[in-house]
Amino acid sequence: MARILITSAIPYINGIKHLGNLVGSQLPADLYARYMRQRGNEVMFICATDEHGTPAELAAAKAGKPVDEFCAEMHAVQAEIARGFRLSFDHFGRSSSERNRVLTQHFAGKLAENGYIEEVSEKQVYSNADGRFLPDRYIEGTCPNCGYDKARGDQCENCTKQLDPTDLIEPRSAISGSTDLEVRETKHLYLRQSALKDKLDAWIDSKTDWPVLTTSIAKKWLHDGDGLQDRGITRDLSWGVPVKKGTEDWPGMEGKVFYVWFDAPIEYIAGTAEWADANGKTDADWERWWRTDKGADDVRYVQFMGKDNVPFHTLSFPATIMGSGEPWKLVDYIKSFNYLNYDGGQFSTSQGRGVFMDQALEILPADYWRWWLLSHAPENSDSEFTWENFQASVNKDLADVLGNFVSRVTKFCRSKFGETVPEGGSYGAAEERLIADLETRVRAYEGFMEAMEVRKAAAELRAIWVLGNEYLQSAEPWARFKTDPEAAAAIVRLSLNLIRLYAILSAPFIPDAAAKMLEAMKTEEASWPGPIAEALDALPAGHGFTVPDVMFRKISDEEREDWQTRFAGQRS
Repeated sequence: MARILITSAIPYINGIKHLGNLVGSQLPADLYARYMRQRGNEVMFICATDEHGTPAELAAAKAGKPVDEFCAEMHAVQAEIARGFRLSFDHFGRSSSERNRVLTQHFAGKLAENGYIEEVSEKQVYSNADGRFLPDRYIEGTCPNCGYDKARGDQCENCTKQLDPTDLIEPRSAISGSTDLEVRETKHLYLRQSALKDKLDAWIDSKTDWPVLTTSIAKKWLHDGDGLQDRGITRDLSWGVPVKKGTEDWPGMEGKVFYVWFDAPIEYIAGTAEWADANGKTDADWERWWRTDKGADDVRYVQFMGKDNVPFHTLSFPATIMGSGEPWKLVDYIKSFNYLNYDGGQFSTSQGRGVFMDQALEILPADYWRWWLLSHAPENSDSEFTWENFQASVNKDLADVLGNFVSRVTKFCRSKFGETVPEGGSYGAAEERLIADLETRVRAYEGFMEAMEVRKAAAELRAIWVLGNEYLQSAEPWARFKTDPEAAAAIVRLSLNLIRLYAILSAPFIPDAAAKMLEAMKTEEASWPGPIAEALDALPAGHGFTVPDVMFRKISDEEREDWQTRFAGQRS
């Protein structure tokens, strides 16, 4: 049994996320967590809400609530939506937790002890119209590298180049739009990432199995231009983790907080500690996942994230861990994703363009979305959500292939043999071919799941469903029943066992439908299949079953057209 630590990028607290955010981190992480649990591994799957920084303050002000109250409410909302999508977190924490405050201050103290923190007097943009210093991400302008006119002061999301606000052409406040900006002097702490460049470079070079997307982004930040830059880790804000050296005050840093990108990844560790606290565990129970001197040597740590988060998880967070000089677990594998675009353009939170997670669950159950998103995951390039493609995929893959198979088999058996697995007959050449084909495809499916090749795994799973349909269509038990009822019984017996097998194999992708299939087959046992011949003999003659309700309903043209119009513009 392996021990697998899984984290997905932490969603920001200031609003409900769209489907592009979901497929870029949390959903594929859940797919992997579910699969690894099925294989008998010990899994720790951690996520949280990212609650500090200016966006949280502004969203709270807009809602007319204190920022801590707003964050608590939005955490509850995001947790409920995550449950709706069946995201199987072991713990869904909060970066504003006491555990994260203590750990963040601890890391800062250790980094300072080891010479990796520098105090820098810097010039920072102050907005006279807003009456405040503007964090980098709240200054917008034109990127000097690619010309994108909505680049932020910390990074251009179009070309991913790291920026300083003063690099922007025609900068403006993202809060008020004002161009009445001036540069004032203030003092901040910087993480000396450049001093760790060689260590980071060697570490990344050792990860020969990482996706090209992950490695290429990390290398670009390490070597392009002036190479890896030192990065400010404090801000002039009131909401956040107060700046301290461990438990000691930090002279000159009074009233400042740590930058959200410094404290947010530390919440992966803190969230595991919160899991221990919530479940009556001891520190040793969470430290065995994170401290290599406490048992984490045999842990495989896998992160899931969109490509915009890769620089911070390949460089900044590892620099924090390395620079501490303590035996913390570094990530083993980073599964990164490109962007999911929306119907000819981009998802837009600000414009309300696209489908948001709460809206998706209002119109269709989670499995419909899970299947489409995972089977179209933007792994090797950006992908695009279109309503036509979504409708076709749901109607064909889920309704016509999987749902139709379950319905035809169970209804036919009930009408001819009753609601028990029929006895009689024996398997012939067609059944042996099916078993051999399934053996090949199931093992290929396992390989893709192990390698986290999400789209290939989905395609293989669909091919496994198709095999059952092709077998049923060719074997024609409804015709065979008229002349050879025992032969028809053998066909149906195999097919009912196929439903059970499909439930087990499909559970990581469509957990609700899988549970419904297992319930219909009157079995809760769902261990991963060994030899397929044995798996297709798991339900013996006489075993009861029920006919489930319609597994998946089809999406009509009228519904598709209505949704296409509804989600094209501003969110109400």
